[in-house]
Amino acid sequence: MTTRTGNAAALSPFQQFVRSESFGGFLLIASAALAMIAANSALGPAYFSWKETYCGLQFGEWALKKPLELWVNDGLMALFFLLVGLEIKRELISGELSRPRDAALSVFAALGGMVVPALIYTAFNWGGPGLPGWGIPMATDIAFAIGVLSLAGSRAPVSLKIFLTALAIVDDLGAVAVIALFYTESLAMVKLLLSVAILIFPFLYGRMGGTRLWVYLLFGAVSWYFMLKSGVHATVAGVFLAMTLPISRKLDEPAATRKLRHALDRSDFEEREADFEEIEHVVAQAQSPLHRLEHALHPLSAYFIMPVFAFINAGVALNAESLGANPITLGALFGLVFGKPLGVFAFAWLSVKAGLAALPSGVNWKQIFSVGVLAGIGFTMSFFIAGLGFKEPLMLDQAKIGILAASVIAAVAGLVGIFLTGKAAPEQREA
Repeated sequence: MTTRTGNAAALSPFQQFVRSESFGGFLLIASAALAMIAANSALGPAYFSWKETYCGLQFGEWALKKPLELWVNDGLMALFFLLVGLEIKRELISGELSRPRDAALSVFAALGGMVVPALIYTAFNWGGPGLPGWGIPMATDIAFAIGVLSLAGSRAPVSLKIFLTALAIVDDLGAVAVIALFYTESLAMVKLLLSVAILIFPFLYGRMGGTRLWVYLLFGAVSWYFMLKSGVHATVAGVFLAMTLPISRKLDEPAATRKLRHALDRSDFEEREADFEEIEHVVAQAQSPLHRLEHALHPLSAYFIMPVFAFINAGVALNAESLGANPITLGALFGLVFGKPLGVFAFAWLSVKAGLAALPSGVNWKQIFSVGVLAGIGFTMSFFIAGLGFKEPLMLDQAKIGILAASVIAAVAGLVGIFLTGKAAPEQREA
């Protein structure tokens, strides 16, 4: 009889992450499809005017009002970037990027996957008005890419999924740096310094053993406000806040052991259950603030923030002007579809040949190239950078069309590549 090994409760943290990101990727696709339908139907005028609806907060003379689209891109996306920052810190300290030798392949591959696409885009747009979008093809949408990779099932070994995840996380770190350094039009230095200085308080709170997440989020919200007013994109405050959360927390093992033994010694079922609930609470509190916030944000990001962002940003009115051949669309398309796999493969191959990195167990070069193709799914981060680079609606639409076309091509071609280059694992049977 064929059986499944393990169950949902026995999933490793990485497997749980992949499942969450996979479903989130499918939600992204559905949200983007709905946005395109709305933008190119009788609902089009309502869709575009709805995004420009102003809303906000006001207390006396103080007011913070923005169009709904900017509340999503500056506000909700700050939580997404907070999650990105938490993932980056976790991977650097205790994850796949914590060991230089293991991390090297993903770091070099991600570097190639940023440099080569940016150069291709720049070549198409050199000296033209589309040049500010050079950062568009640099990023990889981790939710979308993992979601597509999951369709390959056992043909994609876990080591390959880990490689793609680590590559995308390094990619995100590069995208954050690009946003902070190159997509800031004007800089209010005092407000920027205030935004950073405020984060000293949650950092000290964590160093003193503070565990209440609302304290970190409260200071983070104040930091976000001053970052918004500084000229640096407000979402960067989310990454900075993530760096202040402690990742280590000690469990009082003797006390937990005593509680467990006491519970097991009880004969009364209800009393035993009450003890188990108390032990569960003790173990939960032993998790670090970073892990607790990361676990809380994952479903919020995958099932709400990213689909809302996709619905707000993916709607493009298709017409002769937006669909015509132009350097912005072609730069984004060629950068993502061709630049990503070439950059990922070339830099990964060079790092291995130079002895700086090694291929993951059970992974071959054809699979590395196929993952490079999947990395061409820019989507979320590419949309985000396009919105920062272009204020003129037609140029933004042209960039979005290139991103959408590239993401579809990369998803299909990458999945076909994984199927052709991977071997299905044999089913496990039991008597």
